[in-house]
Amino acid sequence: MPPQAAYLHVPFCVHRCGYCDFTVVAGRDDLIPAFLTAMERELSSLGEPQPVRTLFLGGGTPTHLPPNALRQFLAVATSWFPLMTDGEFSVEANPADLTNEKITLLADSGVNRVSLGAQSFDTGALSVLERDHSPGRIADVVRALQSAGITNVSLDLIFGVPGQSLDSWRDSLKQAIELEPKHISTYGLTIEKGTAFWNRVAKDQLQTLPDELERAMYAAAMDDLSAAGFEQYELSNFAKPGFVCRHNQTYWQGEPYYGFGPGAARYLNGTRETNHRSVSTWLRRIEAGESAVMDSETLSPRDRAHERLALGLRMMAGIDIDEFASSTGFTIEELAGLAIETHRANGFLEVHAGRLRLTREGRFVADTITVDML
Repeated sequence: MPPQAAYLHVPFCVHRCGYCDFTVVAGRDDLIPAFLTAMERELSSLGEPQPVRTLFLGGGTPTHLPPNALRQFLAVATSWFPLMTDGEFSVEANPADLTNEKITLLADSGVNRVSLGAQSFDTGALSVLERDHSPGRIADVVRALQSAGITNVSLDLIFGVPGQSLDSWRDSLKQAIELEPKHISTYGLTIEKGTAFWNRVAKDQLQTLPDELERAMYAAAMDDLSAAGFEQYELSNFAKPGFVCRHNQTYWQGEPYYGFGPGAARYLNGTRETNHRSVSTWLRRIEAGESAVMDSETLSPRDRAHERLALGLRMMAGIDIDEFASSTGFTIEELAGLAIETHRANGFLEVHAGRLRLTREGRFVADTITVDML
């Protein structure tokens, strides 16, 4: 079957935050018309519209587009990727630029899920993260979305922010819960090489938090969100019953998906491709009728199985051992038997009801376990 999930990347932002490592351009709104033309041209490579169960518009900030450009982009996206019945249509948004006019545009275009980059409800943390909204603005936008009928709102929150305390983190969780979103994502701040934060840390201008404090913050998220009725279904993601992000599950379950736009990735017929991260290079190649692909890798059946094992362990439900063997042709033992036994002995992995999964303690060291599975 063809992929039933699609991702479209919008690179524009009003400002590149110091921790951001995504494909983003700030202060280049002059490129928006060319971007829209190129996106439609790249999508035309599909030949014909492809119905999907999940459509995700990410960035960057899709809602940074001016209303007319946003309307055009939404129309192009849905014409090439019409949503199947009961499909999930997600858009990432920034609280600062999500006006009532844009909310109406989203609702009228069939968007039924908005992922809001709240990041924190603490003004100090927002300042460190270089965010351009207030805690009050987050609340106003969530209520406006809910009033417009987009009740499936997800809030992104960041912990491990320099200067952040455990109490302030738990207060952000509390304020997020009080807004009654259907989904909350919690991410530990990662400082990537090449970002402004990386340079500031190297110059001792920014102090990272101790590992034990970040661990306590992650534990607080698991405890507080669970107590509020959210189920942790993936390492960083918590949802009310029936509101898991179906699009992201496509990635974790190793299923194929389309990807268009600068820096976008796709997985088709066992081949992973990534477009050029440079917006200008992506534009130039599309305008010249050339491929925008920067990297391409065709995975062997064994590599696909390894990857599915590593990604599958990100989900709290873990991996159905028998189904994994029948669908991949490899048992988990022959792929990573020694690593699995080691981590089971350490108390990080367990087998329950025929499924291999992380224990609670294993969630704190999941990155290490994932690498071992590969």
